[in-house]
Order: sequence, then structure tokens, then C-alpha cells
Amino acid sequence: FDFFLDIPEPDRTKVRIDTVKGSQMLEPLFEFSGACSGCGETPYLKLLTQMGGDRAIIANATGCSSIFGGNLPTTPWTVNDEGRGPVWANSLFEDNAEFGLGMRLALDAEIDEARRLVAELSSEIGEDLATALLEADQSDEAGIATQRGHIAELDAKLEGMDDDRARRLAVISGTLARKSVWIVGGDGWAYDIGFSGVDHVLATGRNVNVLVLDTEVYSNTGGQASKATPRGAVAKFAAGGKETGKKDLGQIAMAYGNVYVAQIAIGANNVQSVKAIAQAEAYDGPSLIIAYSTCIAHGIDMGTSMSHQKELVESGYWPLYRFEPDLIDEGKHAFHLDSRRKDTAFKDVAASEARYAMLKRTDPAASQRLMIKAQEDIDDRWELYKQLADIERTARPEEDES
Repeated sequence: FDFFLDIPEPDRTKVRIDTVKGSQMLEPLFEFSGACSGCGETPYLKLLTQMGGDRAIIANATGCSSIFGGNLPTTPWTVNDEGRGPVWANSLFEDNAEFGLGMRLALDAEIDEARRLVAELSSEIGEDLATALLEADQSDEAGIATQRGHIAELDAKLEGMDDDRARRLAVISGTLARKSVWIVGGDGWAYDIGFSGVDHVLATGRNVNVLVLDTEVYSNTGGQASKATPRGAVAKFAAGGKETGKKDLGQIAMAYGNVYVAQIAIGANNVQSVKAIAQAEAYDGPSLIIAYSTCIAHGIDMGTSMSHQKELVESGYWPLYRFEPDLIDEGKHAFHLDSRRKDTAFKDVAASEARYAMLKRTDPAASQRLMIKAQEDIDDRWELYKQLADIERTARPEEDES
């Protein structure tokens, strides 16, 4: 094992991070968690740290991800050879979105202050260095690495300066390197208790990324139903099978028109998952990624966690899509339906999940009734998404035929 730990990490500036092959070459800064075997949440967090590296600032809602993520004195969040790693902090169900927004606002304020001080001290630190710092292109890893080099040069010059502005700049100079703010939590947080906060944060237009690890149930507290729980599933407070359908969080966010939205399932299509995370991180505005996460509360063989996601996507239950607001201004369709359906009845896929199968044993009539409605939910949603893929979001002037 020590041999593998000693293998040098690849240079991030020379790797295509937005590809499956490239991202998986990179060092994960989330590893060895205490999550349940086969947990569907942890692969997304691992991938996030591989793609975002040590630039991620993470606000984590209370839930499974906060327990296996912050089970102190140990933590799966780690650092690279340079001693850098993701910044991680946990907040409550009811305020995690606002907690993460506060991180973004504080970071933006420090960036503005750092840029102001660089401009004021340009003659002392050198005009060329000041210009390089203020006009840096940080759209890729090479640009970020170059900027970090400029910051190291700046810090060296600030050490020898007897100036209050220089001392202030030395404290916040690191903010001049691009950061990525992620607000992470489960469906109990995003769909239910913290929903108003999620909606508020998305509506601000600020550059934050929201990652919802959707297990469709309150996993950490024992399996209570949430608004993400699908129709027909058995959960605590829904012992007879949930009578209502699942909230469509993605559509609510897309209604704003300026929020990047993606629905992913890494076990079904890892290429689409990587692409969605890369696009969300690059988008200069709010983003929402809803990630299907298998859970022991579903009552499946967790060894089939990834393959089961593929079955759910192929049945049409979990459509994969991306909504890219930038394409609207280009006159292109912003909504992309990235998955295809096979001729698979949902009841056949659901039969392998205890949360559906137990109702079939205890109340076959109710199970049959709810399975019919659940299939209708799937069919209706799929038809709607097919239409969304062809809809123009903006009014186009009619061509003059004269």
C-alpha cells in the first residue's frame, strides 16, 4: 500500500479534468469515510474533490454527509502534498444554504478588498505584478497555477514592507486565486427543511454551486419520508406507501432562467456526471446539481448500487438532463435530455427495492394502485422533459416574408 502512496500525483495543469479518464487520474481529497458500504453519496463527493481540487469551499448541511464527513477527531476530507485541501464546515438543516451564501459573500468582499489594495500598492509591488494579479485568466488549471505563482511572489514582497495596507493584503492575498463555493446536503435539507433557503440562495444570482445528494428519504434519522420520496415507497410517516408524487426541484430552479441545473446519476452515466459538475463549477452564477444516491433505506443489495442507478435511469424513473442558461442568449435550446428510456416497467425495477416490495406483501391492492400512479408520474414527467428539450425560452421575432 505504501508503494501506491508514493506514486507521484499527475500535474493538474496537463490533465483534461472535464473527462472521466482525466478526472480519475487526479488525487481525491475525500477518502476513507465511515459511510455505509455502497453509499451512493460518497462517489459524488470524491469526484467533486478530484475536479475542484483544493479550491473547494464547502458548506455541508446536517445529515449523513455531515456525519461521515465530520466524525471528529477523524475526517475523510484531506490535503494534497502542498498541504492544501477543501475548506469544510457543517451547519444545520434549516440554514445551510444561507450559511454557504455567507461564505460566498465574505469571499467576494475579501476579493474586492484584495484587488483594491493591489491597485493601491502597484508602484510598491511592481506594475507588472499588479497587472498580472488583476488581469489573470483563471478559466483553467494552468491559469490558476500561474496566479498562485503570482500570489507567492506578492507575499514575498509584502513581507518586507512597513505599510498597514501591505499587512492587510498579506492576510487576504490568497483570495486572489479562484475559489469554488459548494453548498452540499441531502434531500431532507434541500426539498424540505432547508428548501426556502435553497430557493433564496438560487434567486440571489450569486456564484454558488448547490449539490443535492438525493436519497429520497431522511436517511440519517432513520428513514422518514421527505418531499423527495417517490409515490408508492414505504417510509416512516408513509407506512402505507407515499400517496403523493416527488417534488420536481429541478423544474423549480429552472423557472428562474439563470440557474444552471443538472440531474445526474454517476452509476448510470459517469460521462454526464463529470460534464455536469464541470459546467456547474465553470458557470458564473448559481447552479443546482441533483445527484441520485442509493441508500440502505431503499432496501437494495448495496453491492449493486451503481448498476441499480442505471436500471432506474433506463426505466425513465430518473431522467438525466442539463439546463444551461448561457445557451439561451446564443439562441440555442438550454435544456438537454441526456438519457434514453428502454421498454422497462417501473414495477419490475422497483421490485428489487424493499421500500416498494414490502407494501406488495402487506397490502397488494394498495401496492398495485400506487404502482400504476407511479408509472403515470414517470410517463408524464418524461413526456414533459421531451417537450422541454424542444421549447424556445425566449420570444423570437417572426421573419418578414415580404
